Amino acid sequence: MTLRFTLRQLEYLVAVADCGSVALAAERVNVSSPSISAAISQLEATFGLQLFIRRHATGLSLTEGGRQLVATARAVLASAGRLTDHAADIAGRIAGPLTVGCLLTFAQVLFPQLRRSFADRYPDVTFLQYEGHQAELFEALRAARFDLALTYDLDIPPDLDFLPLVPIAPYALLPEGHPLAARSFVTPADLAPHPMVLLDLPYSAAYFLSFFTDAGLQPLIAERTRDMGVMRSMVANGFGYSIANIRLGTDRAPDGRKLIFVPIEGGVRPMQIGILLPKADQRRRIVTAFIDHAQAAVTHTALPGLYGVAP
Repeated sequence: MTLRFTLRQLEYLVAVADCGSVALAAERVNVSSPSISAAISQLEATFGLQLFIRRHATGLSLTEGGRQLVATARAVLASAGRLTDHAADIAGRIAGPLTVGCLLTFAQVLFPQLRRSFADRYPDVTFLQYEGHQAELFEALRAARFDLALTYDLDIPPDLDFLPLVPIAPYALLPEGHPLAARSFVTPADLAPHPMVLLDLPYSAAYFLSFFTDAGLQPLIAERTRDMGVMRSMVANGFGYSIANIRLGTDRAPDGRKLIFVPIEGGVRPMQIGILLPKADQRRRIVTAFIDHAQAAVTHTALPGLYGVAP
């Protein structure tokens, strides 16, 4: 039987289904929007199905037939990936596609350097990267959109495996002149009476707030934001303190104002940066290669950007 579609067209179909937009899918797979649109039109003509409902306000939504076809397309692409893996195994190479997610709060510090060293070591790997918050990473791993993800050990569900890499202790971020800025460390009890700028991301916010609830305290949340850069600038401009585990390689907020970093002590637990992936009895050779590489590369000394400037 002659196939009337290509794996590339199936890849574009899955990208549009995931992104809900031709333009976003084009950015994801690094091709032009007309190429994506043409591939979808050709698949609809080939299968005699309308795959998407096009709405101006909300983008593209899958039809019921489209949902079923996308599920099959994911399985076909996964099988093609295993074929590539098998060929690489026979040839003794690490090659083929690898899709890795990363928690957006530390992606800018860890991901580019780790990817660069992995790509230099394994040039035959086709690497795709995505950033998201914790809930998005869980969803993508369960839907097999990612092979693995780099994240924190925050409420890891039982259907996923977490391989720890390195612990990251929490710090209070303070503006210059804050009453606690000269301390060598602070406790949740020290912070609780002061206004807080909460980095309000799924799971992360609950972790930060647990410092206070575990001690029977109530923080004074003055502001909330889901953007780390906004949080840093709000702190630097005196709207309150905040809490984070990642210390970027600068003591300046995005607007140039100075930040003070003070360790938090008093029974608070560090978070572990690690690798999150679906449970499996046997992992693809390329996934194992990335795990081994990350375990060697992500350490206190190898990635000093994780710890930033001295307090």
